Amino acid sequence: MNYVRINVEDARALLATEAGKQAQIVDVRDEQSYAQGHIESAIHLDNSNLQNFVETADFDAPLIVYCYHGNMSQSAAAYLSAQGFTDAYSLDGGYEAWSAGF
Repeated sequence: MNYVRINVEDARALLATEAGKQAQIVDVRDEQSYAQGHIESAIHLDNSNLQNFVETADFDAPLIVYCYHGNMSQSAAAYLSAQGFTDAYSLDGGYEAWSAGF
């Protein structure tokens, strides 16, 4: 299994579709950055809750992973894909691109 890189426009479209309502979005930035701002409905994911997330998540729902600039999320998306998520995406440009509207 593998992940796909997705741009902000396509991520917004995925989240806006009927199927997108069930899409999961996770933020892998540090807790302070998440607290200062994050994508609506995003779950903060770190080592303390990763196992629980994997055990309770819907593996068939699309999963979008983002970080600061889109680099760290690629590793996280690859890892989550290897755990069984069928549609794992890494957000290109990360939260910075999302916030800027790119």
